[in-house]
Amino acid sequence: MSPISASEKADFVQFNTLASSIKQQTATVGIIGLGYVGLPLIQSFVRAGFRTMGFDVDPEKVKRLKAGQSYIKHIDSGWIAECIAEERFEPTADMNRLSEADALLICVPTPLSESRDPDLTYVENTARMIAKVLRPGQIVVLESTTYPSTTRDVVLPILAESGLQVEKDFFLAYSPEREDPGNPDFSASRIPKVVGGYDELSLRLACDLYGHAVVQTVPVSSLEVAEACKILENIYRSVNIALVNELKMLLSKLDIDIWEVIDAAKTKPFGFQAFYPGPGLGGHCIPIDPFYLSWLARKNELATRFIELAGEVNAAMPSYVIQQVIEVLNDHGKPVRGSRIGLLGVAYKKDVDDPRESPSFNLMEQLLERGARLSYNDPHIPVLPEMRHHDVPRMASEQLTAEWLSSQDLVLIATDHSAYDYDFIVRHSQLVIDTRNATKNVVEHRERIRKA
Repeated sequence: MSPISASEKADFVQFNTLASSIKQQTATVGIIGLGYVGLPLIQSFVRAGFRTMGFDVDPEKVKRLKAGQSYIKHIDSGWIAECIAEERFEPTADMNRLSEADALLICVPTPLSESRDPDLTYVENTARMIAKVLRPGQIVVLESTTYPSTTRDVVLPILAESGLQVEKDFFLAYSPEREDPGNPDFSASRIPKVVGGYDELSLRLACDLYGHAVVQTVPVSSLEVAEACKILENIYRSVNIALVNELKMLLSKLDIDIWEVIDAAKTKPFGFQAFYPGPGLGGHCIPIDPFYLSWLARKNELATRFIELAGEVNAAMPSYVIQQVIEVLNDHGKPVRGSRIGLLGVAYKKDVDDPRESPSFNLMEQLLERGARLSYNDPHIPVLPEMRHHDVPRMASEQLTAEWLSSQDLVLIATDHSAYDYDFIVRHSQLVIDTRNATKNVVEHRERIRKA
C-alpha cells in the first residue's frame, strides 16, 4: 500500500475519524453471524482490546450467549460470561443496531442451491439490513467465502441503496475467513488474514483493523484477488483429497493399504504434502466453495474440469463406503436390512462439534434406505441436529459401552475422534468398517476390521 499524504487525509473526514478510532482501539467491532467463524472472530477482537457486538438472526443463539453459554466447543462459556459482564461483548438480534458498530464484519453462510449454484441469500439479506442503517464512517468487510466479484457486484450495489458513497462516506473490503475448528495450533488470531479493499482507503482501514487482532495481515491488490485466494485454498484441498480417495479405491483392489503408502510418501522432505482419504468431504468450505468457481466459469463459457472431477470423486465416497458395508455383512451371511449398524462420529472432522456437510449424514441416509437398524455415538454431538439437505430421524447419541458395541452387527467408524478407545471398540465389536485408519494401532482382533 502506498502511503497516504496528510493533505489527502484532510480530504477524507470519515477516513480520518475511523482510522483514529481503530488505532486507539475505541472503535466498536460488529460481527454478523455468530457461528463457527463469527464467534472465534469476536474472541480475537475482544482479546485485542476492542468492544464488540455480535449480531445473529437466531434469537436462541443470542439468548444462550447473553446467559454466558457457548454452543461451540472450543469457545469457553466462562469466557463468554466474563466478556458480557465486562461489556466487552454484546450479542443481539436487533439489526437496527448495526449502525452502532464502526466496523461490520459479515460472517454468514454461503451454501449451494439444489442445482449447485451459489446461494447468496444470506449475504444479500445481510447487506440489505446494513444498507437500511448504514451511516458515514463505517467499514463493511465480507468474510463469507464466495466467488470473485461478489463484494463489488453484489454487496456494493445493495449498500449503495443507502445513498452513501463508498470511499467517501463508508468503506468496503473483503477478507476471507480461515477458521480451522478443533485445531489448537491455529486459533483465529494466529492465522494470517488476506485483505482486499475496494480502494486504497478501505484497504488501509481493514488492514489496520485486523492488524490488532491477528498475527499478520496480507494486503492484496483487489477485492477479487482476496476472493479468489480463498477459493484456491479450498480447491487445492478438494482436488488432492479426491486424488487420494480415488487411489484408495484402486489400491484396495490390489490389497495395498493407502494409508501406509501415504505415510511412506510423506517421509520425502520436499515436493509432497500428505492428504488423507475418508468417507466423503465435510465442513462448511471444501464440499461447497470450489463449485462457486465452477459456476463462475460456466457463466464465462469455460470449463473447470479438475474441480468438477474432484467433486464427483469426493461425492461418490459415501456410496463406496456403503458398498463395503454390504460386502462385509454379506461375507458373514447378513443383509443390510434388519442389521444393527452403529455409526461412530457424525462431526465432519475429528474432535469438533461441527456437523456441517458431514458425510455421516449421507451414510445414515443410505443405510436407512436399505433398512438398517441405525444408531450412533458421538461424544461431541449428543443429539442429531436438523440438517437442511438430509432427512434423518432425530436420534440421541448412544453410550459407548461394551454392551452397545457387541449388540451391533457392524460398527462403522466415520469420524476418528481422539476420545475413542479403538482397542476397546474393536474388542467388543463383531465387525468394524474403518474409513479413517483409526484402528491403525489396534493389534488384537484385526480380522474383524475392514478399511474403507
